[in-house]
Amino acid sequence: MTRGDQGAYPVEYRIAHLRERLAKEEVGELGVRIELRGGRVLLTGTVQTAERRDEILRLARAELADLMVRADLVVAGAEPPARHEEMP
Repeated sequence: MTRGDQGAYPVEYRIAHLRERLAKEEVGELGVRIELRGGRVLLTGTVQTAERRDEILRLARAELADLMVRADLVVAGAEPPARHEEMP
């Protein structure tokens, strides 16, 4: 599907295509939920890095170019603590 023919496909089909792209392409993301709410698309979930979040948003905007996309994607804090925690 190209940008020029997006309007020919139902929104639900395009959302399913985005889910497939997120799962199969370099992103490999299965933990992002994509919902259609009142003509807007909402992405929610937790991702490992800010770069991955940015890539997901880029793919979503490309796939759903004519729709309003809102994202509530949280970046997981996978970094080790800067210092040791003192236990009482």
